[in-house]
Amino acid sequence: MVAVISEHIEITPGVCGGKPRIAGHRIRVQDVVIWHEHKGMSPDEIVSRYPTITLSDVYAALAYYHDHLEEIQQQMRDGKALVRELQAKTPSKVQQKLRG
Repeated sequence: MVAVISEHIEITPGVCGGKPRIAGHRIRVQDVVIWHEHKGMSPDEIVSRYPTITLSDVYAALAYYHDHLEEIQQQMRDGKALVRELQAKTPSKVQQKLRG
């Protein structure tokens, strides 16, 4: 049996934080998931916005996500926590001016 998804998804240490991504691109699996699941974009819409990837790439990313659900969801939670942490350490200059 040939593992077809490996033609589309790769993990490379030091590239995109070592997170699974579309092969040859810096588009992470979690990016595709966010566009599809959270922003309601269809696979065709994703490809039209990012024409360097194929429909097969998008479906492979979604299949990889469903095969590694907890891992990808944890990476997304970790990313959100990091953003909150950085926002707390670096207050918005606009907000400071509005309060000032």
